[in-house]
Amino acid sequence: MFFQLYGSTVGTQLLGWLLVFVGLVLINELGRRTKAGGIFVFMIVPALLTILFIVAQIGKHSFASNWYLITHMDGWFHYAKLYAATIGCIGFIMIKYKWGIGKYHWFKCWPFIIVGINILIAVASDFESAIKGGLAGGWWVSNEGVFLYGGWWNLLNGIAGIINIVCMTGWWSVYSSKNKAQDMIWPDMTWAFILAYDVWNFEYTYLNLPTHAWYCGLALLLAPTFAAMFWNKGGWIQNRAFTLSIWCMFAQVVPFQLTKPFSVVPSLYAGAPQDGTAADAMYKAAMNLYNAGHIKGAEVDAAINGMGITADPKMQGIIAVLALVINVCVFAAIMKRAKATHTNPYTHDIWVGTKDYEEAKARAVIE
Repeated sequence: MFFQLYGSTVGTQLLGWLLVFVGLVLINELGRRTKAGGIFVFMIVPALLTILFIVAQIGKHSFASNWYLITHMDGWFHYAKLYAATIGCIGFIMIKYKWGIGKYHWFKCWPFIIVGINILIAVASDFESAIKGGLAGGWWVSNEGVFLYGGWWNLLNGIAGIINIVCMTGWWSVYSSKNKAQDMIWPDMTWAFILAYDVWNFEYTYLNLPTHAWYCGLALLLAPTFAAMFWNKGGWIQNRAFTLSIWCMFAQVVPFQLTKPFSVVPSLYAGAPQDGTAADAMYKAAMNLYNAGHIKGAEVDAAINGMGITADPKMQGIIAVLALVINVCVFAAIMKRAKATHTNPYTHDIWVGTKDYEEAKARAVIE
């Protein structure tokens, strides 16, 4: 229903998903369990990659013109997401180990700020697609060579993302964990917010990163949720930031999600070939259009029709409605609880007494 997973490549597509999921879980554990692991994964590796990015930009019109990070990943969004996520990780590490400004109470709102920024980056991308595709639905070409089908679903999901920001409660109740400060604990970020965030973010990737969504929309979202469910209560936001940063660094330089036979396209691209070539064919056609200045219009529609693809945005619309409804319900529950307890849900914890909250709070060092 969501992805085109059938034919000769289904085995490798499922294997690819499993490799990404397990890899994210394991590297997240490396980054969270020791100071040396956190420094290596979220400081040394990004510094080395930054040097590579600078070299690529210097040579983008000559020796680096065919590099993957130039041809596929040179848009503003990917760099913004990578550095926003990584800066967030560094701030989380500072809080849990009480390094520098991380030991001050006023800095405890950093997780809310960085998550809010990341959500707003995604919301801007959703609104961009809604404008370029038109609310009734239409094809347009991104600067990264992807045919996107923008419509009212993007608008709904963008609104859901804005609501998701105000579903984050207890901004200053952020602590180190008792077990050698392995984790940054945010007790008030319970399953209700995680569900609202995961559905909204999956839809965001499904709409705006369709050729990556099998991996960054499912494996990437489920990896931190899986860890938070089974052994890292209260540490979901740290898991999410760590795995997001890891994925962004990997995806920026390794074309795994676009490599046959691991590539997967959503059900949107009805009629796309099922031999693992769809993503590559669409990329080449889209880049030719973009370079010729044809971002939307008759030329784009003709190219899509020429590949035998017809838009099937049914699941895009269903998930967008679901994302909006869930986020509205979570926000309403927060406001109802805040009114009943006479509590400001942003300066104080709102989920006190719930199972998720109490299990997370038990892991935290309360000062």
